[in-house]
Amino acid sequence: MRDILESIRSWTEPFAVATVVRTWKSSPRGPGASMAVNVAGEAVGSVSGGCVEGAVYEACREVLETGRPQLVRYGVSDDDAFEVGLTCGGTIELFVQRVDPAAPDHLADLLTAVDAERPAALATVAVSQDGNLVGRHLLLVDGVARGGTGEERLDAAIVDAASGLLEHGRNQMVHLGAHGERRMDELSVFVESFAPAPRMIVFGAIDFAAAVARMGSFLGYHVTVCDARPVFATRARFPEVDEIVVQWPHEYLRSVTVDERTVLCVLTHDPKFDIPLLVEALNGPAAYIGVMGSRRTHVERNAQLLEHGITEEQLARLSSPIGLDLGAHTPEETAVSIAGEIVALRWGGTGRRLSDVDTPIHREQPPVALRA
Repeated sequence: MRDILESIRSWTEPFAVATVVRTWKSSPRGPGASMAVNVAGEAVGSVSGGCVEGAVYEACREVLETGRPQLVRYGVSDDDAFEVGLTCGGTIELFVQRVDPAAPDHLADLLTAVDAERPAALATVAVSQDGNLVGRHLLLVDGVARGGTGEERLDAAIVDAASGLLEHGRNQMVHLGAHGERRMDELSVFVESFAPAPRMIVFGAIDFAAAVARMGSFLGYHVTVCDARPVFATRARFPEVDEIVVQWPHEYLRSVTVDERTVLCVLTHDPKFDIPLLVEALNGPAAYIGVMGSRRTHVERNAQLLEHGITEEQLARLSSPIGLDLGAHTPEETAVSIAGEIVALRWGGTGRRLSDVDTPIHREQPPVALRA
């Protein structure tokens, strides 16, 4: 639901939300993609890139009128598949529920947590054997649970599952027994993570950095540009980034929190900046470390890193030279090349043309880290 939060923030009357909770085979949108419809008939968001939006819109209107949540599924084998336009060959399952902004519920607390960039997970019961718990919510913010099912052991199991998924920023359906037992499926609980945006730190305030930073923002990263030279690291040159830091790169990296979702793009290709920075980066948990430079620079840089105590195993984590082989020339084309490598590593893609491979177009779950 993160993708529609800004749009529904101003809605004061009840509305319905349809959220993708499971997918099979090829699916344009993954779990967590949402579409909302208000009492005026206005719709925001998308659950399938256009394939089944019309049918989902009608399901939202029905739930908005009746107040009864629904679990709906659309697949290519359905009798009405072509009627609703699902021809991609996959199947999606959606949970449709009514939300009343005036009611004391999870929405206001969730918006507050997201605004404050506090990690939150929203767990919603989508299926229960007797139906009594369907639509119940448990909101986990900073490890503190609010709401729930009223069954202590079940709520504890939901909190445990939600905490694990939130740690990796994943959305997933969790199956539990009536009292929280694992490996049972009396209940299906959809957990949606609202982790703060992952960080992209771009080192080197050059023209390529501006294009990479814009691409990082487009992909949903919190983007920082860092350079030791104040004449280059200015707001005038980087108006769209979240943060500009004038500091020696390795000192700045040492001072900030880097986790397994953090992306580092080293574009300075100057040894006096790169070597101490990469020593620091390779001894940390960053998901992706990409370094710009020619193949000759790459060889020389690796030799220097080995002299500074970096191991061959650590060197294998470097994406150097940075990016995919697209034949890129301009800063914008190079930014696409770098973004393509980051996305491919995140989802396990090959980086090759889809017409040349027979692998699935959409990967169901990302790996825990982006490391090459």
